[in-house]
Amino acid sequence: MKLASRMDRILIETAFEVLLKARALEAQGKNIVHLEIGEPDFETPSHVIAAGKQALDEGWTHYGPTQGYPEFREAIAAHVSQTRGITAKASQVCVVPGGKPILFFPMMALLEEGD
Repeated sequence: MKLASRMDRILIETAFEVLLKARALEAQGKNIVHLEIGEPDFETPSHVIAAGKQALDEGWTHYGPTQGYPEFREAIAAHVSQTRGITAKASQVCVVPGGKPILFFPMMALLEEGD
């Protein structure tokens, strides 16, 4: 089977390229703080494992709302308001599945090709 030519443009995920370079530097004795792929350098705490199991047992097995659960957004807004000295509303809170999207979305909205 012949693949579409656009498949030639798919390369290794940049974060994994950085990880490979970071591991090579570590092998040379360099002290590296890994921020590239979101893989923690510690075991999952037992209370987190227990909470995950409980969530599965309680049926939390489907995607939630794309904006995040309203109660969660309210809690985030309240926390930001209390700890940052600003007024935040749940409608201003954007819940995303990781760090890359929240960096990518504003860049797509504000930057032109070549910026």
